[in-house]
Amino acid sequence: MLAVLKIKNLALVDDLTWELGPRLVTVTGETGAGKSMIVGALKLILGDRAERELVRSGETHCTVEAVFELPNRDEVNEILVRCGLEPCEDDTIVLKRVFSITGKNKQFINCAPATLQVLKELGEVLVDLHGPHDHQSLMSQERQLSMLDAYAGTEEIVKAYRGAYQQWREAVQNFEALRDAERATEQELGLLRFQVEEIKKADLKPNEEPELEMQYAVASNSQRLIDAASEISRRLSQGPMAVLGQLRDMHRHVRELERFDEATSGLVSGFETAQVELEEMERGLHRYVSSLEINPAEVARLEARIDLIEALKRKYGGSVESVIAFGEHAERKLNAIEGRGEELHRLEQIAAERLQELRERARILSATRLQAAPELAAEVSGHLEDLGFRQSKFEIALKYSDTPGPSGMEMVDFQFAPNPGQPFKPLRVIASSGEMSRVMLAVKNALADEDSIPLMVFDEIDANVGGEIAHAVGRKMASLGEKHQVVAITHMPQVASLAHHHYVVQKIVEEGKTRSSLIEVKGERRVAEVTRMLGGGGETARNLAEAMLAGV
Repeated sequence: MLAVLKIKNLALVDDLTWELGPRLVTVTGETGAGKSMIVGALKLILGDRAERELVRSGETHCTVEAVFELPNRDEVNEILVRCGLEPCEDDTIVLKRVFSITGKNKQFINCAPATLQVLKELGEVLVDLHGPHDHQSLMSQERQLSMLDAYAGTEEIVKAYRGAYQQWREAVQNFEALRDAERATEQELGLLRFQVEEIKKADLKPNEEPELEMQYAVASNSQRLIDAASEISRRLSQGPMAVLGQLRDMHRHVRELERFDEATSGLVSGFETAQVELEEMERGLHRYVSSLEINPAEVARLEARIDLIEALKRKYGGSVESVIAFGEHAERKLNAIEGRGEELHRLEQIAAERLQELRERARILSATRLQAAPELAAEVSGHLEDLGFRQSKFEIALKYSDTPGPSGMEMVDFQFAPNPGQPFKPLRVIASSGEMSRVMLAVKNALADEDSIPLMVFDEIDANVGGEIAHAVGRKMASLGEKHQVVAITHMPQVASLAHHHYVVQKIVEEGKTRSSLIEVKGERRVAEVTRMLGGGGETARNLAEAMLAGV
């Protein structure tokens, strides 16, 4: 339940700490006293838009803080953990909202910064707030369906259905995406086939170009290489001026230097090594010249290969690797198009199988709803009779569809016939807000055991009713208070007299400033407030107030 509500600088409220009790709590007061501040503060703490005009005149900031006691913190902790916040360690949660006249907002959950979206999500599981126009939710067929499901206890069945529905939709989307994809023309297919064949035929190898260019350089310059190598070999070993011949003559003189002066050995130590290396070079040149051949055909082959690679690079990419990748992609695309019919059939089969599974889930869900609908309608009808609709009729119609929807294969329509002889009409076409408020209260009472939201707030939903009907509305709110904490902002004495805790909003003017206060009334003060609500201070009104409070 809502244990504490603190409000500071909100409209006419300067500083208020409200410690609530359980069961039915009523808030009364004269028109304009500030009863709406309670609902306004709760809406702010639960993520509604903050208007800077709400900040009390002369102040810069407004603060609203709420402490909730949690009967079951699992659902709240699931939201907190999903949103990256620490879970509650005990059975309380503290929500705080601060906003300023500059438009800046700050939100806190258990002292940790949070977003408005988190507050809104928490609000959906902590507070069920109904105002004069909030019964509009009853007109929503989706909301009606969720109410029926709550009564029927279909949570696990609905979860299984929605999982199957998601799988079916994904299968259908995969099939439709391929079916509706742009169909390739024969010209496009011909181009793909040509590209794949051209690249495959080239049989490209990664890093082929450097080796190919080196082979071409050698083959195309064979004669020049032979001439250069032969000339070097001739100068090394042929003719009277041959280098190797002169080295051999020099070798004899080197020996004489070493024989007569050992100190010269260091100067000529590299001579023999140079001589050996030049002799090895001369033999290598002979082998090199023998390996070379002038082959115009090979030159032409290498040149054609290089030209082919350059042409492919210009068409399909700036490197051999890019050309190879282009060819692989084109082949995959070609295979996908040519195998499209087979893939379409496969995806269609998957979608059909998923639909069959979904229909089986839908059959179970529909049967559960069909059984629960008349039971819920009977309970609502009983509560409506208590609320003055003694000859009205209420039913829950199920309208089936051949196409599965996100929540099943049927829609629910709450239908109501308030007077004998009148046909059933959907709630959404009933004009009377008084009737709608009572229908909503009847539905809430019928769903009291299944509704997990701990706090229900009713903001003057008893408007446009009076007399015994107002008393019946109060009894229904009190009945709800046995299973929920119920806060009712009311102008009806019949409702206020049935409260377990009664608070009055008063407007006070001090030093030229107006402020609203909230006080709990008991005993004589409560009798006086109910007497005021009855419309007068006479003895008759007072006696009636005492009788109402005594339950007579």
